[in-house]
Amino acid sequence: MRNIGDVDAAFAKGGKIMEADYYLPHLAHATMEPPVALADYKDGKVTVWTSTQNPQAVQETIGEELGIPKENVTCHVALLGGGFGRKSKPDYAAEAAILSKAVGKPVKVVWSREDDIKFGFYHSVSAMYMKAALNEKGMPVAWLQRTVFPPIGSTFALNTTYADGGELGQGWTDLPFDLPNHRAENGSAENHVRIGWFRSVANIYHAFAAQSFVNELAHESGRDPVEYLLELIGPPRIIDVKATAPDYDNYGGSPAEFPLDTARMRRVIEVAADKSGWGKRKLGKGSGMGIAVHRSFLTYVATVVEVEVDDKGEFKIPSVHTAVDAGIVVNPEATRAQFEGAAVFGTSIVRSGAITAKDGVIEQSNFSDYPVARMNEAPYKTTVYIVDSDAPPAGVGEPGVPPFAPAVCNAIFAATGKRIRELPLSKA
Repeated sequence: MRNIGDVDAAFAKGGKIMEADYYLPHLAHATMEPPVALADYKDGKVTVWTSTQNPQAVQETIGEELGIPKENVTCHVALLGGGFGRKSKPDYAAEAAILSKAVGKPVKVVWSREDDIKFGFYHSVSAMYMKAALNEKGMPVAWLQRTVFPPIGSTFALNTTYADGGELGQGWTDLPFDLPNHRAENGSAENHVRIGWFRSVANIYHAFAAQSFVNELAHESGRDPVEYLLELIGPPRIIDVKATAPDYDNYGGSPAEFPLDTARMRRVIEVAADKSGWGKRKLGKGSGMGIAVHRSFLTYVATVVEVEVDDKGEFKIPSVHTAVDAGIVVNPEATRAQFEGAAVFGTSIVRSGAITAKDGVIEQSNFSDYPVARMNEAPYKTTVYIVDSDAPPAGVGEPGVPPFAPAVCNAIFAATGKRIRELPLSKA
């Protein structure tokens, strides 16, 4: 899906070779308010009140299910109660409309938490393989990466087993490193459950693999992770991803208006490292700091996480420092809130997020076996630094999630020497 130089020839020359596999499971959205809708069918028309991220899809789906024009469906959008991508799919609203037509009265459908967990549109399971050949300075001269995951497209066409340019452009084909030889691949994977959008989508597992692997290379080379990351990104420049990854989709935006700019990426790394006191603070026993950086939804984010790990392996997160370049920011308070929330959201992914199946049935059913981060598990303090920028406004709701998990796991390694390549930690 992306090719620079000749990876095979570079590996054939020998030298120090590093390899690693990374794995993340299916995830459920587990929104505070489960799916809910009230529908009223009368004389070939439907009025529906629902918490939805996509009222247009509500109109289209109900119209298709009831055989009426979508113009005959009026959707009133209520407060969301959480969405994270789940409520872009209107199956529960269609259910209410079908039942209203059947009984001739208004019908309210409220999914139980068990319905929600067992019958969601899940974030995709994923496996990534990374390989690098290092020179005498510990820098990669060849970099091979493979990703395999059931794509979102399989929900709409069951025979779809390869990801499209949009999913692969989420942290895979747009890797910002200065590499003489680089190949990014995508393998085939069938879906066994409904795959849907989830907060930051494929960026989660791609950032986890790439930023964890960079940290492994830095420590193997005896280098400071921040210095290594900056050198790997290379000098400030604009990267033409399309030149080496023809199917690349820049979130639907023009590469000219929203270019991949390594100067902006370097800047957020420098700000996060400086504000966190990276390399300047003396940490106690069982404490460590980890860093990760990622560009998603056209926004550049670097996160430094500090952890404290006790003798039983339990960990706390005393602090999170996140630097954000989202272009022109018109609402700083709301922007900071999104990244504070992303840290809590990311904590759940790291600690306990996992949807599994046995004998064709999802095993999890409620917060008892699909827990989300409690107050005592969430970061004690998250500080968000908005970097001044005159670039066009970009996303802030999702970009805080991808760098969080690798930053936590890199911090755990710094504190304990234990490398984390599979999430969640509860099942590692």
